[in-house]
Amino acid sequence: MKINNKIQRSGILFVISSPSGAGKTTLARKLIEIDNDIELSISVTTRHPRKLEKNNIDYIFVDEQSFVKMIKEDRFLEHAEVFGNKYGTLKKPIIEKLEKGKDILFDIDWQGTQELKEKESENLVSVFVLPPSTIELEKRLLNRAQDSKEVVKKRMSEANSEMTHWAEYDYVIINDDLEQTLKKLVAILTAERLKRKRQTGLNNFVRKVIF
Repeated sequence: MKINNKIQRSGILFVISSPSGAGKTTLARKLIEIDNDIELSISVTTRHPRKLEKNNIDYIFVDEQSFVKMIKEDRFLEHAEVFGNKYGTLKKPIIEKLEKGKDILFDIDWQGTQELKEKESENLVSVFVLPPSTIELEKRLLNRAQDSKEVVKKRMSEANSEMTHWAEYDYVIINDDLEQTLKKLVAILTAERLKRKRQTGLNNFVRKVIF
């Protein structure tokens, strides 16, 4: 973003949430690929790695005991339990990056978003991604072949509950076309970066222009 090369700004916590299978992880990865000014927050999880997932790249995989220890040590900015597995975001690296004006992308659920809102509301921008229908959602879950039919059934049963939280988000997008949804995410991120309150170096820039 050209304006950011000249004007210092504060970082953004950019959250994308959706029911499992609605496309948030794919959208997050595509956004990272096309935007050099944002990076993906790597969550700590007690979940077992899926095929092709790598430790410290996709997730930081830990056991239950280690995760609980991290909670007691207040090392998480947010943490939640989803489908029987614990997920959390380490506090220290996120705060350091925000202070440097770096944007952080979060692929988390509504519980984690609520915690972030309580602790970092000024820096938070949240987007909820809806599927075009529950029929399409189930189709996507089955087609990606990552989970058993029993797990897919469980995810579908949770989807309705998750989608009731859409009104808690700043923006809502229906993902009926991946590329169009990505363009909308980019538009949201661009507009949020240009907000006057986030352009901390704007006063100095304007003084130079005027005088």
